[in-house]
Amino acid sequence: MAGCQLADGGSMSAPQDGFAQTVGSDAAEGVLPDGATVFDENLPGIANLDPALRAAVEQASRAALEEDDVQLVVTSGWRSAVLQNRLLDNAVLEYGSREEAARWVATPETSAHVTGTAVDIGGMDGYLWLGEPDHGSAYGLCQIYVNERWHFELIPDAVSQGCPDQYLDPTHDPRMQP
Repeated sequence: MAGCQLADGGSMSAPQDGFAQTVGSDAAEGVLPDGATVFDENLPGIANLDPALRAAVEQASRAALEEDDVQLVVTSGWRSAVLQNRLLDNAVLEYGSREEAARWVATPETSAHVTGTAVDIGGMDGYLWLGEPDHGSAYGLCQIYVNERWHFELIPDAVSQGCPDQYLDPTHDPRMQP
């Protein structure tokens, strides 16, 4: 999403990977500052992650830094339902329909971010490192959607079986169906 003015007076900006966050939103809703990592546990967007997911991202972050000098930046983690709904509303405005917006932003009822079971990894180096089969799957972290290379979820079986095939986008994910 390119920068744009919102109806509520805020603005949208596109962090490193094209995923929009509301600038100036309350951190209590889950918005993370630029450069946040999984170790910033004082931030609700990190603190409210599922503990198993957070532990896996912490392990992967240590390995990425130690092995390849790559820092895994978390551009989005847990989000409140209020923030998720605002992101969906803004996506509808940007993409012109709820159907097209659904390719990029889930409803609060179906979002893995609202349940704390997904993270978006920022910086091309970060999500490319984590997306390599011998990196992310070693920690159970898998890319779920072809169109969202930055979005990772914990799939514990991936450690022994590798990551499952990705969905083209969230509209092809049965978990996103009402």
